[in-house]
Amino acid sequence: MEKLLELKQIKKHYPILGGILKRQVNSVKALDGIDLTIHRGESIGVVGESGCGKTTTGKTILRLHKPSSGSILYYPENSDSSPGIALEKLGKQGIAKLGLNGKMQMVFQDPTTSLNPRMIIKNIIAEPIRVQEKLSSRKLNAKVISLLELVGLSQDHLLRYPHEFSGGQRQRIAVARAIATNPELIILDEPTSALDVSVQAQILNLLKKLKQEFNLTYVFITHHLLVVKYISTRIVVMYLGKIIEIARTEDLFARPRHPYTIALLSGIPSTDRRVSKRIVLSGDVPSPIDPPDGCRFHTRCPFAIDLCRIKQPVLEQVQTGHQVACHRKQELEVLMKKSDFS
Repeated sequence: MEKLLELKQIKKHYPILGGILKRQVNSVKALDGIDLTIHRGESIGVVGESGCGKTTTGKTILRLHKPSSGSILYYPENSDSSPGIALEKLGKQGIAKLGLNGKMQMVFQDPTTSLNPRMIIKNIIAEPIRVQEKLSSRKLNAKVISLLELVGLSQDHLLRYPHEFSGGQRQRIAVARAIATNPELIILDEPTSALDVSVQAQILNLLKKLKQEFNLTYVFITHHLLVVKYISTRIVVMYLGKIIEIARTEDLFARPRHPYTIALLSGIPSTDRRVSKRIVLSGDVPSPIDPPDGCRFHTRCPFAIDLCRIKQPVLEQVQTGHQVACHRKQELEVLMKKSDFS
């Protein structure tokens, strides 16, 4: 598959200031060296507990948050063999010169706060189009109407304000705004978590339809594993600022290779009595201000050994398309059968 973006050793540390002079005394290590390749046309699901760095990853990709270190490489279409364009080194003028404005968009978790309450829907959707294109009022109006119709709304909604819509309709408007600039990549940050179950299904089906129609690439951030199973082709599991497992969706659900992933999947509700009982991890997630040495998960892992407490595991391939960061990945299945963790 053709590369779109490549993250290399991305770190994002938020400074903690203290004292009278407000000097930095420590930092929150939201992302602590992640590597990830995003291919054109795929849908990557990013899962993990709250505070693991999922949303920070999305915002760092979009440069809403500048990475503390590392590189974000962008590969223009049909140039997979090129060295890539380092986005973190480009300013606003550099982005505009390369025509990258609007190539990456984001749909936020709560459409109520992401839509300007003082703007009518027509202007909300037209705003990013005006930045990208010089269209007459008639053509701009026609394009806004076509975008509304794509997401299941109509021109009757043009002159209304966001508060006049339901949560599902507001999220449709947010999606229409995101696709208005013909983007290559859309970051979806928990886009269905604030919606009713029936509305969630409608939004997910809409996103699938738009992905196929416009050959979009998605990074879908969520804590809902069944949602990510439905919409994603590949899943990234994060824990405390680190990526600990990457696999194709069907492979991850069929054969997870990290103890944390196994615990996450055990929380999916099921009526099948043959399914293993839910695994409740002991202890709390360590503080991202002072993460533990070695493997970040060793403080809660029942299979941790001395090596896990000293040496940080590397994300390595265990089979085609399946990477795991665990010192005991090769013997995990045997350990599971011998323990109460299964």
